[in-house]
Amino acid sequence: MVLAPELRTHAQRVCTLYKQALRTLEAMYVRRHVIRFHQVQLRKQFDDNKCVSDPKEQRRLLWVGQDELFVNKYPFPPAKFPRSIGLAGGVAYKRVVIPPDWVLDYWHPLEKAQYPEYFARRECRKMEYIDLWYKKILM
Repeated sequence: MVLAPELRTHAQRVCTLYKQALRTLEAMYVRRHVIRFHQVQLRKQFDDNKCVSDPKEQRRLLWVGQDELFVNKYPFPPAKFPRSIGLAGGVAYKRVVIPPDWVLDYWHPLEKAQYPEYFARRECRKMEYIDLWYKKILM
């Protein structure tokens, strides 16, 4: 059985571990100065081991850190960011829908009369686009 190699570098995995640990600390504590105190301690732990050059020792430290994070994991997950993407999607992801350009074609003439310069320029650009499209097709 052949396993796919890890696609992320060691540095990326360490950064991910650090971010997860920071988010866990933010979920565990409420007061900002307490959170900051623990964040400084966490940063010191990572800085103490940044000069390790042996790959086996680096892997061991990463595993120890991941195990420590798992053991100390807060039972309630950290807060999600409102615009986060994917499975951890926030409540505001893709909430604001940008309407397509063709919607403006269906405006009432009285609505278009409020912005005469914009719609005149828009009509010129639409004609230019159509002409370019015909030239492209016919050539």
